[in-house]
Amino acid sequence: MPNPAMESSVKTQPHRRRPFYHRFLLALGLSAGLIGFSLGLGILGYHFIAGFNWVDSLLNAAMILTGMGPVGTLNSDAAKLFASAYALFSGVVFITATGILLTPIFHRVLHRFHIEERDLR
Repeated sequence: MPNPAMESSVKTQPHRRRPFYHRFLLALGLSAGLIGFSLGLGILGYHFIAGFNWVDSLLNAAMILTGMGPVGTLNSDAAKLFASAYALFSGVVFITATGILLTPIFHRVLHRFHIEERDLR
């Protein structure tokens, strides 16, 4: 004789996964949008302020955004100030995008282990 509790949990399992996938895809989209915006901002800054061509601007912006460091030589003070501000901005963007992306996963883990808010009175 089949266990009804077992059957109901198996049947509802995909239903419970669907909201997780939706939240994860939303977080992935938000993170990708934030990173794309930041990359575009860096490309424009390196092109117009530092005077790099478009490909070198992309390379420098991507390298700074991923934390690897600049590639091209900066000749003006304005370019150096932009690169400094963009490096600080990129660090914050990286932390923020990581947090946005990991939030649905941590939320799922908390539900998986049935960790709920407790009354701490």
